[in-house]
Amino acid sequence: MEVQPYLNFDGSCEEAIEFYRGALGAEVIMLVRNKENPEPPPPNVIPPEAADKILHVSLRIGDSTVMASDGMCQGKPGFNGVTLSLSAADEADAGRLFAALSDGGQVRMPLAKTFFSPAFGMVNDRFGVPWMVIVPA
Repeated sequence: MEVQPYLNFDGSCEEAIEFYRGALGAEVIMLVRNKENPEPPPPNVIPPEAADKILHVSLRIGDSTVMASDGMCQGKPGFNGVTLSLSAADEADAGRLFAALSDGGQVRMPLAKTFFSPAFGMVNDRFGVPWMVIVPA
């Protein structure tokens, strides 16, 4: 069994994909736009002007798959109650990843040595997605 996070960017998914490509080396495995949906959504679910928005994308980040979409394109993404944890190879890798995720985001806990890790920090990226970057002890 595998658990995969599914992020709803509510209209900014394409921007998020490009950000994660640069920041984390994400690779697009599959991408479908609303206009490519073989089954049109019920009325008033997806606005007609959102035809080019992302219906579904699968991203490969390291050994993990993260799925995402633009959802209903209301421009109000919310990432409450969930944090993505990113394991770095070493302290230098953690520093690089943390800096990349912090670009345009908000640092919640600076990357630092803790009792459980040589490098651990918490950041909300520019889309509001909360991340923990950790070097496993």
